[in-house]
Amino acid sequence: MKYYRVHTAENAWATKQPRGIFTAVWKLVEAKTVTEEEEQEYYKNKAYFEEVLPVPPFYEQGNPDGAVTWFKDNESGNDIYRQMTFYREMAAKYGVQLYKTETEEIPGEVIYKDDFQIGVKNQKPDLKVTTTKVN
Repeated sequence: MKYYRVHTAENAWATKQPRGIFTAVWKLVEAKTVTEEEEQEYYKNKAYFEEVLPVPPFYEQGNPDGAVTWFKDNESGNDIYRQMTFYREMAAKYGVQLYKTETEEIPGEVIYKDDFQIGVKNQKPDLKVTTTKVN
């Protein structure tokens, strides 16, 4: 199975890995970069995804292991990614370059999995990936 992440080039402090798309757009909201209407739309999208996409428990615990999530390249993972139009549009509108990194191997130590994604810590230093620009 393939796995993929959608992220920025900037590394997140907690994970030391590139910042994922959800956090990247949150940073725009947090900085008050987006309009009031976009912020309202952000919270609607956030609520939707928190309802349909399981939140790995390590995030609720403050992510002590610095884990990151990778979408599964399957029907569930790809469908949820297709639904993330708002996030891709906000990143593009505000000049946040997104990248898609793909791998054909399990990227590290799996500490969480569901139908859509896996959560891994201790990413393999020699992980073979392909990275392309999204927007």
